[in-house]
Amino acid sequence: MNSAIFVALRRLRFPIILLIGICALGMIGLVLIPGVDENGAPWHMTFFDAFYFMSYTASTIGFGEIPRPFSYAQRLWVTFIIYLSVLGWAYAIARLLALLQDRGFQQTLVQQRFTREVRRLREPFFLVCGFGETGMQVCHALDRMRMRFVVIDLREDRVAEVDLQAFQTDTPALTGDARFPQNLAMAGLEHPACRGVLALTSDDGANLAVAMAGKLLHPGVPVICRAMSRSVADNMASFGTDHVINPFDTFADYLTLAMNSPGKHRLTDLLVGESGQRFRPAPLPPRGHWVVVGYGRFGREIVTCLDAEGLDVSIIDPAPEIPGRRHVRGTGTESGPLRQAGIERAAGVVAGTGDDVNNLSIAVTARELNPRVFVIVRQNLQANRSLFDAYDAQLNMVPSQIIADRCVALLGTPMLARFLALARGQDDGWAEELAGRLEALVPGRVPELWDVRLDLDEASAVYRALVDRDGEVRVGTLLRDPADRGAALDCIALMLSRTRRPELLPSRELRVRPGDRLLFAGSVEARERQRSVLQNANVFDYVHKGREIPGGWVWEAMTRLRAGRRG
Repeated sequence: MNSAIFVALRRLRFPIILLIGICALGMIGLVLIPGVDENGAPWHMTFFDAFYFMSYTASTIGFGEIPRPFSYAQRLWVTFIIYLSVLGWAYAIARLLALLQDRGFQQTLVQQRFTREVRRLREPFFLVCGFGETGMQVCHALDRMRMRFVVIDLREDRVAEVDLQAFQTDTPALTGDARFPQNLAMAGLEHPACRGVLALTSDDGANLAVAMAGKLLHPGVPVICRAMSRSVADNMASFGTDHVINPFDTFADYLTLAMNSPGKHRLTDLLVGESGQRFRPAPLPPRGHWVVVGYGRFGREIVTCLDAEGLDVSIIDPAPEIPGRRHVRGTGTESGPLRQAGIERAAGVVAGTGDDVNNLSIAVTARELNPRVFVIVRQNLQANRSLFDAYDAQLNMVPSQIIADRCVALLGTPMLARFLALARGQDDGWAEELAGRLEALVPGRVPELWDVRLDLDEASAVYRALVDRDGEVRVGTLLRDPADRGAALDCIALMLSRTRRPELLPSRELRVRPGDRLLFAGSVEARERQRSVLQNANVFDYVHKGREIPGGWVWEAMTRLRAGRRG
């Protein structure tokens, strides 16, 4: 039975029974109390006449005395029943209004509507658990990529915020605890169209529960989790979570890359940014003495990174003692602790506390004491972005932005993470040269990234050429301009995935096979033009062999028929 109807019937069962009892009592009285016919003889109503009379009387419609005028005894009984039914209806309506205002019933209606919306989804969608700063950024990115998503969050105000966002499509959203499997199932975890689960809540325990439920209830679906501590991240990885993103660990790794491999650092910045945005290479952190303010989870990751580079580190933290460390007790917002930590001779300072105002105060004070110091500042809330932009530190560490960018990269171009991992194994000169080629294709902008699988869905023209005609198609064919096959598109093939070890920067002469996946980078225009090469048989024939076939499937069939006769 529909749950909302079940709840309503359970809450209104006494008013319904009361109204039925009043009608039954009225019918019994009308049948038993005698009336007088036209000849003065007594008569009794049938049960059907009594039911008919009570139906229009109790429902306040009113019709008259039928089948004959009533006696005074019958009218007295009807008067009593009328007042009794008015009281019964008043009580029933009061209970109904109380039911409509009941939060439990309202929640049941919301869940029921949400379940229907999820069940009706036919296009692929992602399940986003948590609609805080990180979840909101990820949802907007998914919306720009025209990907559907379903949201579940513990806080009602955040769920209400979903309807206020200018998403292109209606987004089902549920107020509920993502740690409970029944809520995840209601949100579409087991739906055949579910393409991934993103656990982005601020509670590591909840994210861990979502990851475990995803792997147990829908083993084939990829799971991306946010983790703010190493222990939780390791626990998630232990049972096969596809991607675990720790923003502190990610930033520390990014800092290490910037210190050791400027070329790879520049290439990474270029590929993980938002397509079409202005590209500004991040400044490289210097070597020397560093001052780290705040020794929490973020501070520990930074200190570990700096230790690995063999750099001298001083820590400022309110903790009474940090064993084995050069430690100054304080908050770092005043000049005294900063001077004791050696800020005046420091190459860099990290303002890494959990308070944005304190971090800005630390950064401003440090730069006043040492104008040449390299400043890394942690921004905890996106709401304070204008303040941090106005300060203009060398590097801003924004946990929600790091997680959102990584999620978008993994969902939008799944091959990118593997490419960057393989690129780490190349020398820095290789990365510097590739970054230069990409910047030449899209000057001053972040390039567009896309991956293509050579199958019927994504590259039907190429696939048919490979399978039906047993032709030889090379990577260079996919890089030709459909307007002029002698010119190249403004894009580069970054990787070809065919076996367990993909090939980086595949040669233009390399032959492709059905099912191959290729990762490209270049301009938006190049992506659109390449799409016609991949999917339009006429365009593909032109760039592949230089043949111009008249458009339309009729002309194409006739041309093939003539070619077959000549052969």
